Amino acid sequence: MASNYSRVKDGKRLKRSVYHKLRKEEEASKPRVEARATAKYLRMSPSKGRSVANGIRGKSVSEALQILMFSPKKAARLTYKVLMSAVANAENNFGLKAENLYVSEVMINEGPRMKRLWARARGRADILQKRMCHITVAVKDRTAE
Repeated sequence: MASNYSRVKDGKRLKRSVYHKLRKEEEASKPRVEARATAKYLRMSPSKGRSVANGIRGKSVSEALQILMFSPKKAARLTYKVLMSAVANAENNFGLKAENLYVSEVMINEGPRMKRLWARARGRADILQKRMCHITVAVKDRTAE
């Protein structure tokens, strides 16, 4: 039979729920230097989006926005929206200034695939996979690090 106690603090064993409550309180007291935004189930191939993401990773937010604004790709338009959302989260939720932010992390992960039939010759059919992706952008404050 498993015990309800899993963590030790000051020589005492704490319940898991108490441990996680204390851990969350401790995390909340730390100053936030990172904000994130995610867009899910976007109708774009992840491999096409990653080329755009690699171009803005590590750049300042203003420079990244300029790159995305003048890129003709669909991936740039979608990533631009997510980046703007991450900057808005940083300003409104954590009180960070936009001019101090940089793009610390950009991930374009695979989502589910819609499978469609593609009619071929002699009554055969191929499967056409319409890919989706999830875009996650994280911005950090340079001055707070």
